[in-house]
Amino acid sequence: RTKDLPGVIAASAGNHALALAYHGQQLNIPVTVVMPTVAPLAKVDKCKKFGARILIEGSHIGESKAYAETLVQSEGLVYVNGYDDPPILAGAGTIGIEIIDDVPDVDAVVVPVGGAGLIAGVSCAIKTLKPNTEVYGVEPEFAASYTAALEAGKPVPFDVKPTLGDGLAVPIVGPHAFEVARHYVDECVTCTEKDISLAILRLIENEKLVVEGGGASGLAALLPGGSLDRPELKGKNIVVPLCGGNIDTTTLGRVLDRGLAADHRLVNFEAVVSDRPGGIARLTEVLYDEGASIKDIYHERAWLYTSIDQVRVKCVVELQGKDHAMRLKKALCDRGYPLNWNIDDSPTPTGSADPGYLMGLRA
Repeated sequence: RTKDLPGVIAASAGNHALALAYHGQQLNIPVTVVMPTVAPLAKVDKCKKFGARILIEGSHIGESKAYAETLVQSEGLVYVNGYDDPPILAGAGTIGIEIIDDVPDVDAVVVPVGGAGLIAGVSCAIKTLKPNTEVYGVEPEFAASYTAALEAGKPVPFDVKPTLGDGLAVPIVGPHAFEVARHYVDECVTCTEKDISLAILRLIENEKLVVEGGGASGLAALLPGGSLDRPELKGKNIVVPLCGGNIDTTTLGRVLDRGLAADHRLVNFEAVVSDRPGGIARLTEVLYDEGASIKDIYHERAWLYTSIDQVRVKCVVELQGKDHAMRLKKALCDRGYPLNWNIDDSPTPTGSADPGYLMGLRA
């Protein structure tokens, strides 16, 4: 049958595209993939290496899909939906079977949600084999298309915004996937970009795993302060599929910085110091005394409307966590430095700084 296929086509931000390109190469079937402009370069390059024809079209997966459907007609290609094709959903269900086989005493499963295909298959399998197991979905707050579908009772368009979970940025969930998932999924919650970046950081530091934003979304909801950080889940056996590790190196660097900032291990602040010799030296002496490592420091004179002999210094420092950050902040305040701090999102006026100065940096 494969010899009769003129070729297959799909719209994907990356992971489905990779799978299709790989198997197309193995079966000698031409593969065309339409990817949105936000698709990570790592995924684009890997698809090319598998021999797929890559077309970059659309700002999100919905627009890419619409363009791909025009090629189905004009080129006679077969469209393979990555999150709404029944065989694809069935394949996702094998993850649920593996979970029950490997963790028979599982209490809850937390699954990232994009087009809802993965959670449809996983939840169907889990609830069939072990009905008392709770199944939770997690989607980025900037791509909450499944939540919108639940509220409307049917798949509806959602205004997707750029998110670290780019693999989950689907503007409208699949109708088949939605009908399955709505019957088996107990609850769907959202997670913030801050949660996602922190989850990626935790996985690298604690598990030595590099996971992309979409794949880390399930863990993001479980971290302290997350949507699923609940008393009833404490001490439970929870399984979280880490569904995706294709993240650009440059993006990973930015995400790690965001994770460190969310963890209060990377702090930025502004202080007003004397512009006379020794002014900045005295500031750095405080940082040294408090064990802060300076990552970046910059001073400027033009946009400061206080005394002519003062200068604004912008600092980025590496710390050990929130307690350490608060100790440093207190030490600077005790020395009389007017601060604009990022931890509590409020300026700390000490001394006689001009109010206009205190309207600057925010976390």
